[in-house]
Amino acid sequence: MLGYYFHLALRSLKRNKLLTALMVLAIGLGIGASMTMITVLHVMTSDPLPARSAQLFTPHLDPLPLDYKQHGDSPDASDNLTWRDAMALLKAHRGVRQAAMAGGSLLVHPAQTGLQPFYVDGRFATADIFAMFGVPFERGQGWSAADDAARARVVVLSETLNRKLFGNADSIGQRVRLGDGDYRVVGVTTDWRPQPMFYGDMSAQQFADPDQYFLPLSVAVDLKLDINGNRSSWVKAVDHGMLTSDGMSWLQFWVQLDGSQQVADYRRFLLDYSAEQKALGRFQRPPTNAKLYSLMGWLSHENLVPNDVRLQMWLALGFLFVCMTNIVALLLAKFLRRSGEISVRRALGARRRDVFLQLGVESALIGVAGGLLGLLIAQLGLWSIRRRPDDYAHLAQMDVSMLLGTIALAMGVSVAAGLLPAWRACRVAPALQLKTL
Repeated sequence: MLGYYFHLALRSLKRNKLLTALMVLAIGLGIGASMTMITVLHVMTSDPLPARSAQLFTPHLDPLPLDYKQHGDSPDASDNLTWRDAMALLKAHRGVRQAAMAGGSLLVHPAQTGLQPFYVDGRFATADIFAMFGVPFERGQGWSAADDAARARVVVLSETLNRKLFGNADSIGQRVRLGDGDYRVVGVTTDWRPQPMFYGDMSAQQFADPDQYFLPLSVAVDLKLDINGNRSSWVKAVDHGMLTSDGMSWLQFWVQLDGSQQVADYRRFLLDYSAEQKALGRFQRPPTNAKLYSLMGWLSHENLVPNDVRLQMWLALGFLFVCMTNIVALLLAKFLRRSGEISVRRALGARRRDVFLQLGVESALIGVAGGLLGLLIAQLGLWSIRRRPDDYAHLAQMDVSMLLGTIALAMGVSVAAGLLPAWRACRVAPALQLKTL
């Protein structure tokens, strides 16, 4: 029976080509505009580490004095930890794994002649960062906690930077000059690129290029290497020597906790630690300000999606609603114009639900055609977004789920838009219509 309805729908659509084209175009434009912005929002709010995000948490303390004034446009000073607090959490070792880290930019001095020095961004971190985040290695491995304690001059390179410096040669054990120091290569990662870069400072670009190197945090502090990101101070003088000051926050901290009991225990530990620091006179704010964010909770808290992206998405959905309204009007006019044909079918024994199903199949066909057109328009829209200078622009790619979602949305919209016209056409009294034939 569906095959017969499909045949009837095709004949009907061919009989009114202009009307059919208008409806397909309206659905295509609405779906294309909506799916473009929904795709952008989807990739910007996706889980950067799906296999590990449930075990990753970031603790936050509040060491700010009571008279500290947060400026409206400035990053939140309590987003990061002070050196003293980060080292205390590391020493307590209450999680399965934990790591403190900060971003940095260093000048690379290639050994090859003809290759000029260049700057690259990387990460200063403690040893657990590799195992905790599951950073994949192409060769070698990360450094150990003993290397952290010994201030070992070691480095882990990304695959891209390693290829640029060493080509296809094995670089493990080789020396690399970064800034004013030489470092021994102990590992090479694949181009690990979680998006967004959840573990970095939230005032930095979260959708930019991935880290090209990893250095021990202790070495970076000893050598007073340049630190990227938000450094908020509530003391008077700030210079490199103040990185270990109790009055400046600049470190990100992540901990791995397996299970709800460990999460509850760690949350209690943070509250106790804050209460202890307040009792010592170091913290002035209530201990209950201490928080423990899950990975996705932290991204939601930081609200990485720009307001203009959300506004554009709602505008696109509003445009889709306008298109749907027009589709309803066009389908209603089309179906009611066929009242005579429907009445004949009813008089020959067709039930209302048969007519309703026939018109529903016709609506679905329009939706499939509109969805395919919308898919092309969405791809064009995503291509135009990738041309923009925003750091998230390169993420504007449609994956399989969004591809299927586009078709499903188009069919859903068209069928939903066809429900009222189909129901209204089914309510036509056959006797009255047959008298007019």
